[in-house]
Amino acid sequence: MHLVYPAVLAALLFCTGLYGVLARRNAILVLMSVELMLNAVNLNLVAFDVWLSRTAEDKLHSGQALTLFTIAIAAAEIGIGLAIVLAVHRARGTSDIDKLRDTAEGHETDGPDGSGDSANPHGPDSDGTEPPAAEKAEATA
Repeated sequence: MHLVYPAVLAALLFCTGLYGVLARRNAILVLMSVELMLNAVNLNLVAFDVWLSRTAEDKLHSGQALTLFTIAIAAAEIGIGLAIVLAVHRARGTSDIDKLRDTAEGHETDGPDGSGDSANPHGPDSDGTEPPAAEKAEATA
């Protein structure tokens, strides 16, 4: 078999995984897309190892050994990643990446008094001083 076939298949797998990482909003689907990308790399490692062993008469099979290490690292990564996603889902109630980002930024936008005015947390004056009490009463009336 030619080297082109597994290389093209690996490129298609990697592009599919890259699209999944960039376009998906669900954290579990993003993790699955990362796994697709790692599998594309594993396919390339094995394909090039077989190709190089045929041409150089090398019997070390270092590409296949690297693939085993990559599979072990991917298994650990997906285990830790799923544990984090489940913990976040239990705490926040969603695994949507955009909603998680919005809730994290929502806590930063509140001012120190909880008013939600993040552009000017000290009130109407830009120097940080409080306005007189008469102006506060007029503003609220």
